[in-house]
Amino acid sequence: MTNSPRVLPLAAAAVTVVLWASAFVSIRSAGDAYSPGALALGRLLAGALTLGCFLLVRRAGLPPRAAWPGIVVSGLLWFGVYMVVLNWGEQEVDAGTAAMLVNIGPVLIVLLGSRLLGEPLPRRLPAGIVVSFAGAVAVGLSMSDEGHASVLGVLLCLLAAVGYAAGVVAQKPALRHAGALQVTTFGCLVGAVACLPFTGQLVDQAGRAPLSATLNMVYLGVFPTALAFTTWAYALARTTAGRMGATTYAVPALVVLMSWLFLDELPGALTLAGGALCLAGVAVSRSRPRTSGGAGAGSAGPATGGRPGRPGP
Repeated sequence: MTNSPRVLPLAAAAVTVVLWASAFVSIRSAGDAYSPGALALGRLLAGALTLGCFLLVRRAGLPPRAAWPGIVVSGLLWFGVYMVVLNWGEQEVDAGTAAMLVNIGPVLIVLLGSRLLGEPLPRRLPAGIVVSFAGAVAVGLSMSDEGHASVLGVLLCLLAAVGYAAGVVAQKPALRHAGALQVTTFGCLVGAVACLPFTGQLVDQAGRAPLSATLNMVYLGVFPTALAFTTWAYALARTTAGRMGATTYAVPALVVLMSWLFLDELPGALTLAGGALCLAGVAVSRSRPRTSGGAGAGSAGPATGGRPGRPGP
């Protein structure tokens, strides 16, 4: 009975991780037919329609006024900016590389969570930042001989990580006042409204795109957006932003496996090494110093009550 409150948030986080990993592969597949803004808008419209149906069935209604600042900010930065920039970045680098770079986000979440939400700051965060930055540099150098576009892709993925981190931290206070379904639905709507300038591109490209690309876009809206963002918000409401950020550790490994199986893509050795450094930096920033007893365990970071290095709520 004491563990039962942890089971559902853990399961929700696992669903999110798997579906978000698949999103990197679907974005890469649909990116040949859809421009970054059009793909983001189509994904958000499909997601908003799906979420809206669930909202009506559940009769959840409008979120309270106190939740709207967080919903609007997370909608603009995470559903809007993040999705457009990530789509653009994945047109320049492979899915596995993009996933490794975006997963610098948990370090940024811990920084922002400490500054804005008052969550504990891990002692090893500076070392983790240095390691992650070295990994990002290694990835950039590994791709620099492929032309400026690849370096641009690295920078876009890092910008996506900033949007993701800021969106998570903005979403956390909103979940104190509204349910996960409400926060996700209206955040998705805010992102869709922000992407409306791409309507012309979406209409034009949808008429010429192969069915597989359009189905990938719809899949992105229904599963990695509508379902996965809701399960994420459900778990986030029950733990800290920093700890939820750590649940994405597994995403790059899953993306590399999926992109190898479905896209026949595999990052080069130096790119993989740089991506591993990025993730190692996140792990270092989230780790706990060894202590002689259990008295100091609570000072290591936002994963209050958790075990060293164990992701998830």
